[in-house]
Amino acid sequence: MNKRDFLKLSGLSLASSVLPATALAASNHSSENALKPSSLSSLESITTGIEPISSDERVRRIKKAQEIMKSLNIAALVLEPGAAMDYFSGIQWWRSERLTALIIPQQSEVAVVCPFFEEPSIRETLQVGKDVRVWQEHESPFKQVKAILKDRGINKGKIAFEESVRYFVLQGVMAELSDMEHVSAEPVTRGCRMYKSLHELQLMHKANEVTLKAYEHVWQQLQVGMSQSQVVGLMKQAQSQLGGSGAWALALFNEASAYPHGTREEQTIREGSVVLMDSGCTVHGYRSDISRTFVFGEANSKQRKIWNTVHKGQMIAFEKAQIGTAAGKVDDSVRAFYQSQGFGPEYKLPGLSHRTGHGIGMETHESVNFVHGETTPLQLGMCFSNEPGIYIPGEFGVRLEDCLYMGEKGAQWFTEPPASLEQPLGKLAPMPV
Repeated sequence: MNKRDFLKLSGLSLASSVLPATALAASNHSSENALKPSSLSSLESITTGIEPISSDERVRRIKKAQEIMKSLNIAALVLEPGAAMDYFSGIQWWRSERLTALIIPQQSEVAVVCPFFEEPSIRETLQVGKDVRVWQEHESPFKQVKAILKDRGINKGKIAFEESVRYFVLQGVMAELSDMEHVSAEPVTRGCRMYKSLHELQLMHKANEVTLKAYEHVWQQLQVGMSQSQVVGLMKQAQSQLGGSGAWALALFNEASAYPHGTREEQTIREGSVVLMDSGCTVHGYRSDISRTFVFGEANSKQRKIWNTVHKGQMIAFEKAQIGTAAGKVDDSVRAFYQSQGFGPEYKLPGLSHRTGHGIGMETHESVNFVHGETTPLQLGMCFSNEPGIYIPGEFGVRLEDCLYMGEKGAQWFTEPPASLEQPLGKLAPMPV
């Protein structure tokens, strides 16, 4: 079971008191606490009334992109369906063999190219501009791209594409624009999307609230004999019930928890099981990503030691994340601590076999990352996961993951990490203001 196979969700709030893990384990043996479908009926949406990104915000985003394009002497930008297209235009679409593209010129209004029969559907989510050029099945969509640029006086200079744009699209556009030079659009799209506005932070905060509250519910439902797929299903349902969309979840028990994204081998909960969960959702296009590691019943000394070490690693990463610090230094600080505790070195197991964190926003994984060698300085509005796990092959793994954003005084939590293995849920941090 792979984390990337799942979609995403949104929202949250957490009760101030929690049962000790040992008391929870005892109560879960009772037939009174047997899992019932009706257990989800107590969960109500907490995302009602949350405002999505407006058309005015998208217009401001386009203007910022055009300012960056001007500074880089880029004449136009071509975007395929995905997060960037949604970010600038509101269009929520998918990629297929039929081209749909958003064209952002350095000056004047944006335009869209799409198949003729898809135009009504495209316009349903389009929030900026009115220029939609269609092509019929026997026609080339790339000629419409050329026509859009010609109408805006663009026939030479640089045209930018994101790294994820497919080769046939790049090849088709450039065949029509032989006097233009293709360059990377990453400095433009990253230059806008990496730095979240207050509204974006608030949407991410709500998505994290949903996921954390779902954890609270699921934690109370854990029982001996439950399978990974049962826990995954419960977590996804809980997030959806709470108002998140695109809910996803990963549940790894016992030896499987030593593999960050799982194995095909099914595991069930037993006394003393390590239960590692990784889950998230979306609220109006913005994502959460939270991991928790529980021990069902009484933790042994090794489980407790590893959990506490990972907890300390999370705090070291949080404290290192300061405005102006190179993102890679956050990862380095955690690895130095882990090595002092006998793990690693570097990515070697037992230890931390993946980066300490990744950028997050409209996509679960965005630039930049908390990874060795990343020199990008941390700046206001950047958002990251903080998840420095430790994995011991053949035994178990522990991962604690909470997302943070860069504020004026350094890193700020969306959700605060759990205080201890006995209180393993954590709590919602204050709303960004």
